Amino acid sequence: MGSTSAENAENNGTAGVGRRDLIKRSAALGLISVPTMSFLSACASGGGDDQEKAKSGEKTAKNPLGVNDSAGMEFVLFDGGFGKEYAEDAVKIYEKNFPKVKVKFSATQKIQSTLQPRFNQGNPPDLIDNSGAEQMDMGVLVGKNQLADLTELLDAPSYDDPNKKVRDTLRPGIVEMGQFDGDKVWILYYAYTVYGNWYSQKALDSLDAEYPKTWDEMLAVCAKAKKKGMAGWTYAGKYPYYIPFSMYPMIAKVGGAEVLDSIDNLEPNAWKHPAVKAVFEAYYELYKKGYILKGTPGLDHIQSQTAWAKGDALFLPNGSWVENESAKVIPADFQVTVSAPPGLDSSDKMPFGTIWASGGEPFVVPAKAKNGAGGMEQLRIMLSEASSKNFTSKVKSLTAYNGGTDGIELTPGLKAGVAALELAGDNVVNPRLQDWYVQLQKEKIGVAGLGEMMAGRLTPAEAIKKIQGFADEAAKDSSIKHYKHQ
Repeated sequence: MGSTSAENAENNGTAGVGRRDLIKRSAALGLISVPTMSFLSACASGGGDDQEKAKSGEKTAKNPLGVNDSAGMEFVLFDGGFGKEYAEDAVKIYEKNFPKVKVKFSATQKIQSTLQPRFNQGNPPDLIDNSGAEQMDMGVLVGKNQLADLTELLDAPSYDDPNKKVRDTLRPGIVEMGQFDGDKVWILYYAYTVYGNWYSQKALDSLDAEYPKTWDEMLAVCAKAKKKGMAGWTYAGKYPYYIPFSMYPMIAKVGGAEVLDSIDNLEPNAWKHPAVKAVFEAYYELYKKGYILKGTPGLDHIQSQTAWAKGDALFLPNGSWVENESAKVIPADFQVTVSAPPGLDSSDKMPFGTIWASGGEPFVVPAKAKNGAGGMEQLRIMLSEASSKNFTSKVKSLTAYNGGTDGIELTPGLKAGVAALELAGDNVVNPRLQDWYVQLQKEKIGVAGLGEMMAGRLTPAEAIKKIQGFADEAAKDSSIKHYKHQ
């Protein structure tokens, strides 16, 4: 999800009674529309006159992909939480390496509406950062053969070391994330995002509290906050698919990572698993007890982040782009911190620290790009150590490049993210719904399901039933290409 942000983020029983028995249910929100599947599908449909491909250049040690050194290259970036300066800097390197070329670079938040007509006409750009609220449906693009296989890029010599392939410089899981079915790699996730509960360490200290490891402790911290006039939580109410950034890893912690896999696989009754029910009921308790900032369902991501930065709410489910995106409103002494979600009780299947971290900011090269080799070369440049360090230092986030932090003074949020990854160890989960089934995850599960429940217009049981229905519809829809964990 990368900067979805620019739309447009324990083991403790209770006196002999499990946490699951204590959490109560009750009633639940209004539907905000986002791009529909038909609109997304249209973006990936064929038609139009394909543009003429640029001729290949000579493959050399400095030009391993055989880029035509006089062919133009077009790069469209999502203008989100990471800004555009890091990409503009990488473009300058491309133009320096190919002095006859002027890159046509642009940034927009309207990825889908801007690029849909061009896919239909057969003249898409050479490189696209496909992110944000108007992200094109990745599953549809792959299913309609609209993307180029990036294996040639991954097998090319890395920018810094000709004896090391690009794929060998990437963080674990990045290559696999770009695969949908088989060995071909359709997407290169450039950022490496840590998701979880973000908060001000200073604010937590002011409550004389530690970060909660169990849901009982979470509710106790929220009660303390409420007494001091601070809400326990807020979130992007208009984009409630931010809630899963902490909810999904909590489901995995409670029931095991296989629960998320079954959800991703659209298996029958996957959403009816006891772990899902328990976690839904836990989150719903935040609403029932009045621990969510008043008016949150009507807030967008910027408004909720601003309220959080001002100290109106303690916890915010989000991704690691939030520190950069909210930099102008976060006080200097805020001490941005992220932690993994709490658990429920001693029967949780995974340890405290279980977190969602994965590639974010999905870059793609269209199959019908005029200069696809140029688009891949731009990515190869971006995956150099220098470009990676530039990104990290400017936008306060890690990249897919496995390193790039030496010599950089890490910001509080980035330090916290690295610490959270170290605590998690192997207990890192990576739900795939958001890139396999964009509309299902955002519009249906997020807005029509979780958004409704967290605003009090659906009970957890009703939300689960509704979401399971959405998943079953997607599983039966023959027009959708389906994917499964291998």
